[in-house]
Amino acid sequence: MRERDITLRFLVAPTEVNVHGKVPGGVVLQWIDKAGYAVAVAWSGQYCVTAYVGNVMFQSDLTAGELVDVRARVISTGRSSMVVLAEVYGSDPRSQARWMVARCAMVMVGTDGKGRTVKVPSWEPQTEEDRKLRDDAQSLAHLRKAIDAKMAEASYTDAGSAPRLTLRFLARPTDVNFGGKVHGGTVMYWIDEAAEACAAGWINGHAIARYAGGVRFYQPMFIGDLVEVDARLLHTSGSQVHVSVQVRSGSPRTQDVRMTTQCLMILDALDDQGRITPVRPWIPQSEEDKALDEHAQALESLRGETGARELFR
Repeated sequence: MRERDITLRFLVAPTEVNVHGKVPGGVVLQWIDKAGYAVAVAWSGQYCVTAYVGNVMFQSDLTAGELVDVRARVISTGRSSMVVLAEVYGSDPRSQARWMVARCAMVMVGTDGKGRTVKVPSWEPQTEEDRKLRDDAQSLAHLRKAIDAKMAEASYTDAGSAPRLTLRFLARPTDVNFGGKVHGGTVMYWIDEAAEACAAGWINGHAIARYAGGVRFYQPMFIGDLVEVDARLLHTSGSQVHVSVQVRSGSPRTQDVRMTTQCLMILDALDDQGRITPVRPWIPQSEEDKALDEHAQALESLRGETGARELFR
């Protein structure tokens, strides 16, 4: 029997929280990737890779000792792809009070383990809820293409004056799966760390992720690869900072790196007590700054226009 609905359950460990005692977005993204991989493999019977993660809305916080349920369901299939709905819930083990932490759709692709895609079993809806989710998943394909096209239009050069932070390191053996490739969840954890550090530098305080979108994986990374995680501030509004993150990787010998992953992160500014606080505005200076600021606002507008309301309620 093929499984299309899997739930991972565990307690938040003390090592998984930040300085405010809250689980950062990068850790939640790692959990989502693990659950998505588990259900994709269970359904397809194949080695699977993460191709896309979109519209991750971080709705509530988690602290150490709370119970976590990460539910992943296959809600649509293509020839080699599966759209997976991932939902993260928190609960108090004592009172059983339960709340939504994050929800998103992701695209997993079946492969032969050598990079070649393979056909996956078709899934057909059985209930009215299944049909609604499948229809939403299919409508997301248009949104993904629109977001990809919009993100491809953006130009990032050294001419910009926006706050920027780049992390550089080598991919370690502990970062990869049994196939020798870096986990998608690990890449998303790096993205969150770089975005948070970039935002924190601007606000001179702490920041926490509230949204991650347009996470497109272009090529795999391997043990020993040189990794660059480049975060750049694009836009500020109210308490929020919009940060674009690009991940590149390649040979440390040649220093020749290529785009691996890109993502847009939106983070809330926090005061010393961990409360959301207004952020000082960033004023674009150069023409590139102004173009990227408009780019961030266009992505925000595009995200709000999605017809897949059920997935993002």
